Amino acid sequence: MANYEQRLAAMGLVLPQPLKLPSNMVLPFPWVNVRGNRAFVSGHGPQNTDGTPAGPFGAVGENISIEEAKASARKVALSMLGSLKRELGSLDRITGWCRVFGMVNCAPRFANPPAVINGFTELIIEVFGPEVGSHSRSAIGVAGLPLNFPVEIEAEVIVST
Repeated sequence: MANYEQRLAAMGLVLPQPLKLPSNMVLPFPWVNVRGNRAFVSGHGPQNTDGTPAGPFGAVGENISIEEAKASARKVALSMLGSLKRELGSLDRITGWCRVFGMVNCAPRFANPPAVINGFTELIIEVFGPEVGSHSRSAIGVAGLPLNFPVEIEAEVIVST
């Protein structure tokens, strides 16, 4: 049986603490909503290990490079895995990644959101392997995201009950 948390540790990766929001920001929804054998994961942004929002902040193609945004997407994967671990108790309950929806804060005419969201997909497949980690995916450009994040991603996973 795979131990995804050990795999993360072997990769030198640490799951962040819960997101520390600005005091004036209230989010009236759960980060992870489990329904039967599905977990619907709300949109996550990049975090530092202490739970604070992680920069750089802004629009890709304006003040953020594709490489910086791709690194932010990897941080989003860790943020999401942290939320899943807190909700499920163990990442080993994840038996399949179904779909991922990635949004990239883009400068006008930036046309490569998929390259940014690849940072998320590559980390998920590296941790879970292609059989469990492969997922359908959309990657779109948007005019802005909460906290001026460069990337926000949501997902749906299958979990053992």
